[in-house]
Amino acid sequence: MSDGRDELDYPDTAAMDHTRGVITPSNPNTPATIPPAPVLPGWTHTYSGKVRDLYVPDEAAYTGGHPLGDVVLVVASDRVSAFDHVLSPAIPDKGAVLTGISLWWFEQIADLVDNHVVSTDVSVTIEDGLVPAAVAGRAMICKRLGMFPVECVVRGYLTGSGLVEYRAALAEGKPGSVCGVVLPDGLEDGSRLPEAIFTPATKAELGDHDENVSFDYVVNLIGAEHAAALRDLTLAVYSRAESIARERGIILADTKLEFGLDPATGAIILGDEVLTPDSSRFWPADQWQPGQSQPSFDKQYVRDWLASSASGWDRSADGPPPALPTEVVERTRTRYVEAYERLTGSAFGP
Repeated sequence: MSDGRDELDYPDTAAMDHTRGVITPSNPNTPATIPPAPVLPGWTHTYSGKVRDLYVPDEAAYTGGHPLGDVVLVVASDRVSAFDHVLSPAIPDKGAVLTGISLWWFEQIADLVDNHVVSTDVSVTIEDGLVPAAVAGRAMICKRLGMFPVECVVRGYLTGSGLVEYRAALAEGKPGSVCGVVLPDGLEDGSRLPEAIFTPATKAELGDHDENVSFDYVVNLIGAEHAAALRDLTLAVYSRAESIARERGIILADTKLEFGLDPATGAIILGDEVLTPDSSRFWPADQWQPGQSQPSFDKQYVRDWLASSASGWDRSADGPPPALPTEVVERTRTRYVEAYERLTGSAFGP
């Protein structure tokens, strides 16, 4: 069941181990709204998802191997998606905001789990193998990982697909639950849970829906030891991040993490983006009120507009969504920038 985060906009790091097909302009699975990825000296484009473009070192440029090892270049674009569609126009500076927030969070949780970032330094010459100047501020050189085929979702509040699943169980006369975790009666949209819960999901191909699954499903998929490790790491990261966000007047309602194995050591590494407005729900704490949709620092404004009569779009039809009005684009950018500034305590400057 797809969640409202993309609807988390679960990005594309499964492609780091090439477990998904390469997306190219000639591939019929490529959404027409994804523009061609930029050409970057020293790097070869291999994959584009809803938000991110993935590159590998150009073999011709590094005949002796890349100076930083077995790496990939992950570039966050300004693209925005909702309801499994990539929208237009893009949101200015969104890619830089996502990258900046991820890097900041990686520092806050560095003692809990290692991450995949190798360098964000900007290239001077092709031979140095660093981030090309054209994508500076929105790109990271990352260690190539063998990604687990699991979206590690953690929820501290009930909303989105979790709320739908909870209500569906109650309607069938069963205890309300999410991913096999039984919850108290009487919860409503935005209710705080007694404790954070691990509610994993399967990874879907681009354009398909992720499916919420039970912990037992994950055990059968990747083994008991790895399943327990991912659950425990996810809950630990959420606990730390929820506390940090709350100190800044922000509720971290839920988030999605992705992990992989370091092929050299076998260690579990945190990959992908982390704790961004695309992979998380951030709510202003002073406006939290259970029983209704919460204001947020993310693309919920985009989703709300698309779902409103103002857009004139019928989600049940096959047609693409309309172009976003200037006001929607500007307000969405403002929300992303505010999330960056409130979390990091620094002014945003692309």
